[in-house]
Amino acid sequence: MKLKEILKKSSGRNSQGKVTVRHQGGGVKRFLRRVDFRRDKIDIPATVESIEYDPNRNANIALVCYKDGERRYILAPLGLKVGDTVISSDYASLEPGNALPLSKIPVGTQIHNIEIKPGKGGQIVRGAGLSASVFGKEKDFVLVKLPSGEVRRFNGDCRATIGQVGNEGYRNIVWGKAGRIIRRGIRPTVRGTAQHPASHPHGGGEGRSGVGMKHPKTPYGKPAVGRTRKKRKYSDKLIVKPKKAGNHS
Repeated sequence: MKLKEILKKSSGRNSQGKVTVRHQGGGVKRFLRRVDFRRDKIDIPATVESIEYDPNRNANIALVCYKDGERRYILAPLGLKVGDTVISSDYASLEPGNALPLSKIPVGTQIHNIEIKPGKGGQIVRGAGLSASVFGKEKDFVLVKLPSGEVRRFNGDCRATIGQVGNEGYRNIVWGKAGRIIRRGIRPTVRGTAQHPASHPHGGGEGRSGVGMKHPKTPYGKPAVGRTRKKRKYSDKLIVKPKKAGNHS
């Protein structure tokens, strides 16, 4: 598997050149590191060769070499060191970096990189410093408490990685100047109240008149606070306890 390739820039534009994601553009040239979120090399131990910076995410990544000679990147959990051994197995020990099915993980264990569908690869709890915990078990499902406070059911065959995602101090970084943000590919953000009414629902008015409506809105007029989740979503039946709503709910 090729570990690196040049990351093509889209600058938030679609195939027609129209901006579909605001505040993206510029940024330095970078490589895309292909991270193994699936952890599908079962029962083959791997040795950690290095812990590396990844410009495409806030977590660090670990380069591991499997016993058969293949190298892959994985998310580096807190406490993982060069020379450690990790494995993806149904009977792995509860050491940081090991991947197991949720049904095999004891209640109270910290986990990250959790699959939503078995075999699809980890999709949630992948950011720097994040961790979820196994909350309980019922029939074929495992209850997991997510960082948002939401408690959700997962198929017991879904895999998760033991431990907390590393680089937990990322959110304490003081960027210092606009230039560092621009080099990350993030363009300036203008307040809605500073725009004219055709550009943003908060715009317009004489002087600094504020938002001028009951709730803050997105540039497209959608409510931006409270419970903004879709009314009917496929995973509603899997949520045991919803996350705490924002203000104005």
